[in-house]
Amino acid sequence: MAAGWSTVITYPVHMGFRATITPMTVKPGTSGKLLAISDLHVSHPENRKITEGIRPESGDDWLLVAGDVAETVGEVEWALGLLRERFARVIWAPGNHELWTARQDPVRLKGEARYRRLVEVCRSLGVTTPEDSYPIWEGADGPALIVPLFLGYDYTFRPEGASTKEESLAVAYESGVVCADEVLLHPDPYPTRDAWCRARVAETERRLSAEAGGLPVVFVNHYPLVREPTRVLRYPEFAQWCGTELTADWHIRYNVAVMVYGHLHIPRTTWYDGVRFEEVSLGYPREWRPRPVPPGRLRQILPHPPAA
Repeated sequence: MAAGWSTVITYPVHMGFRATITPMTVKPGTSGKLLAISDLHVSHPENRKITEGIRPESGDDWLLVAGDVAETVGEVEWALGLLRERFARVIWAPGNHELWTARQDPVRLKGEARYRRLVEVCRSLGVTTPEDSYPIWEGADGPALIVPLFLGYDYTFRPEGASTKEESLAVAYESGVVCADEVLLHPDPYPTRDAWCRARVAETERRLSAEAGGLPVVFVNHYPLVREPTRVLRYPEFAQWCGTELTADWHIRYNVAVMVYGHLHIPRTTWYDGVRFEEVSLGYPREWRPRPVPPGRLRQILPHPPAA
């Protein structure tokens, strides 16, 4: 484990979970950084090699992982375990790929049960999840409350001309642009993925109202909180699997310092209502190979980089 202060905390119960782990915190004034990456997709050998090479700049660095580590529970455990050995703290928010019940995964759990298993795996590694107490970053440009989210999507980022979920899906199927979630991501015990999303949003709003307090917030979610980042997608039909309009004002409501997300595989920095949004994905080899920037570089979230 990386160096840092150590305190044993028994986390409160959320969604039926309870666990005791030993978290780390950064001493104010140290050189530690809050760094981020997402969409490691370690089932690809090249991405696995990149993941093996990810290391902190100092023993005080924290790492935010905004989902899509892998499609199997075993690979998720391997990757997050490796990173947890190196970073003072690792904070994970699930993507859609972790929630797939993929044919190659011996763990056949679906929906909520699968998510619960992933949370248990993370807690065994000492990785913070959306079900745990929100940690406070106390390094430079802190303090800030780090809030990992699991919200999902509800088909409200619809293509032009579609006014309902059914119309939106019809446009996607007609165009041939359909997310694999429609086959592999099961919402059990919820009737639909959008019903699961609405339940997660409502539960998270209750927690934020009770726990956010007055600190600046760093949100970590697999999907962007607002629709705007999806406007650059090559296939606009895909946006309906990229978030929910229910969170359109969260970056304003909750005093957000930075919003960290992935999923789009378009790494960049954008600003909405004066709030910095960071898309931090690695993506698939065919996507990162043509880019001039070396793959796997961690994005600095705090302290705010000079360009921000």
